[in-house]
Formats: sequence, C-alpha cells, structure tokens
Amino acid sequence: MARRIGGAGGGSDPGAGKAGAVVAAGVLAVSLTAGGGLSLGGGASTTAAESAGVNLSRAKSEGRKSARDGDADGAWRRVNMRTLKRSAKSVSECVSHSFGQVRDHFVRSPCRSLDRTLFAVGDDQGNVAVVSVAWVGFRSRRDAGEFRRLIDVHGTGDISPLATPLLGLADVRFTGLHYQSRTEGTTIVIAETESASGQVSGETLDAIADMASWLPH
Repeated sequence: MARRIGGAGGGSDPGAGKAGAVVAAGVLAVSLTAGGGLSLGGGASTTAAESAGVNLSRAKSEGRKSARDGDADGAWRRVNMRTLKRSAKSVSECVSHSFGQVRDHFVRSPCRSLDRTLFAVGDDQGNVAVVSVAWVGFRSRRDAGEFRRLIDVHGTGDISPLATPLLGLADVRFTGLHYQSRTEGTTIVIAETESASGQVSGETLDAIADMASWLPH
C-alpha cells in the first residue's frame, strides 16, 4: 500500500511499514557509562521523554531545526536522548546494499552515491533506539523522484542499514514502521528507527525518524 506524502493539505499518511531488514543488534538494555562507553543493564519501563512529559510535536519541530544545522545531538535532546555511538560509510553503488524491488530498480537505474549512518541513541534510564539514515544520490531529480515513489511503498524492499555490530549491539529488525523520507534536490534521504533496548514508544521513534531525515550528509 502506498504512503501518501505531502499533497493537498500537506502531511503524510501513517507509515504502513517497509519490508523488514535484519541487522545485527541483540535486544539488550544498553546505557551510557560514566566513561562514555556502552554497558548492559535493564531498561526502564518508560523513556526519559515520556516520564518528562515531552510534547513530541514541539520536540519534532525544534529537532528538525537542529538536524538541518547538522546537530544530531541537539535533535535527540528534544526527546531527552543523546548519541551513544555512531558509524558511517559511503559507497558509490547501491545494488549490493539493497534488496527486493528496490535492488531491481538500482540494476536498471543505478544510483550515483550512497551514504549511510547508524546511530545508537539512548536516555539516562537505559532505553536505547537505533537510527538508520541513508542519503541516496541520483543523476537527476526525475531519477530521484522515481526512486522515492518506489521505496515509499510497503513491501518493495529497502536500502540495507549498516550492521549494528559496529555499534557493539546485536539483532534488531528494521520493520519500516518508523520511517520517513525526504527529497533534497537529486538526493533522497531515508530515515528509519527501532527500539533496541528498554521501552522507546512508537511515537518517540516516529519523531526521531522525522528529525533524522533532516540531517545533512
């Protein structure tokens, strides 16, 4: 089922979900130690954002501004979270880093570049989310538009996120339920989030995905 993005009245339909991509990251509670590393522990029943009564609509709006400025931590702070670890990688082709109809599309219409970043973000209560952001570059706006129309449809495949062992985690499935995409000239930005440990609400994950989609390369 296609997800409406924009159009008359603005806004988007709720995400129907993308085809799930399994990446490494065991469902383990992770917290930030005093030394700045990741340690295992029990996640709290509610996130810091929820316990603090964060207005997610306002947080999302303000977080977008921070993200546009390249301040990822400034964005996460809007929901009382921060970066625990981050990994990034750039490649010049997309076929071997995608699956499903999305991969088939790249065989016919190659991308120009693919930049991917994976964040582990968490709060002070041991709740952790993983955030995948991909910037897919094309030769023309037309090519970018055709790709976005495909990838925004549930069940068509996806860009493979970076493997989360790079963040010291293991086994999280990106379901695509917390997904946002955006067009930036000839580049399509795709952001997806999942809870990795403890309790991170779907609403918070949606807000993080929205903010992450505004991060520059």
